[in-house]
Amino acid sequence: MDRLQAMKVFTRVVEAGSFARAADALDLPRPSVTVIIQQLEAHLKVRLLQRSTRRLNLTPDGAAYYEGCVRILSDVEATEGALTDSMRGPQGKLRVDVPGGLGRSVLMPKLFEFHERFPQIDLMVGFSDRPVDLIQDGVDCVIRVGELQDSSLIARRVGVYRSVTVASPDYLERNGMPRTIEDLNQHKAINYFWARNGRAMDFSFVVDAEPLEVKMPGNIAVNDIEASLAGALSGAGIIQAPRVMVEPHLRSGELVELLPQWKPVSMPISAVYTSTRHLSPQVRAFVDWVAELFESFPYLSGRKDWDLNGAQAEVSRIVRKAKRQSDVVGETIASA
Repeated sequence: MDRLQAMKVFTRVVEAGSFARAADALDLPRPSVTVIIQQLEAHLKVRLLQRSTRRLNLTPDGAAYYEGCVRILSDVEATEGALTDSMRGPQGKLRVDVPGGLGRSVLMPKLFEFHERFPQIDLMVGFSDRPVDLIQDGVDCVIRVGELQDSSLIARRVGVYRSVTVASPDYLERNGMPRTIEDLNQHKAINYFWARNGRAMDFSFVVDAEPLEVKMPGNIAVNDIEASLAGALSGAGIIQAPRVMVEPHLRSGELVELLPQWKPVSMPISAVYTSTRHLSPQVRAFVDWVAELFESFPYLSGRKDWDLNGAQAEVSRIVRKAKRQSDVVGETIASA
């Protein structure tokens, strides 16, 4: 048994989620893939995969072995690739998953630049906000917004997600302009709900340098940010949406920013990939390019943190400090 080939076959089966798709990807007869996995399990004296009619699942031993295989194969690929990458650049297949709104409004219009820079990378781009199992779904890298929960993955911050609270002039003419956060109780929102659990996201604001979550009334909820934006443009309600998507409509007057003194809470945008000793050249190229791309957008760049939420937070801290000092002076004078 060729153990290196067996490792390659095993990792491809795990990433493809089926023997048949792995065989097609490796250009091997399907029975050969089955035999190689059986021989590998016999050699290791453990079961690596739990097979069912619908899907494959890693056993605990299989998960540990997969991580080891990925590291070993990555070392081999990095060693071999180091001899030629400097001349021909990254190449091969790369599958990524990005949030729909950011992907369509920011990534897709610039993908020709990625292809010009890395013509030998075959890129597959999926669009979703749902959690992705990188191993089971065969995805090399995902772009995600917010704090990350899975500590077994590697995350690199590539930008900042800034939202803005907006409504259409038609909606405001019918319902009035909210002047305070409390006024929002008298308005209707197009809420965004998580597809995985159906829970609506609260609106968020930074008030006196502290985050504040507000449950918005509303009888429309969607799980797609572009649908949310379309609803707001039609006058159906108030939304919080990425500033980078909303900005053209603010400039045209189709939307109006609400409560600008209380910005929504900013969130990190991260590139997430599996924990391996050597990052593949394709993933490294994509992550570096995305970080560079987001840096070129004023409302995605990390350099603008202080100018938006940070400026308000800093002013609030200065005002509170001055007030405390004034109180101390007042007490001193009163006691004199």
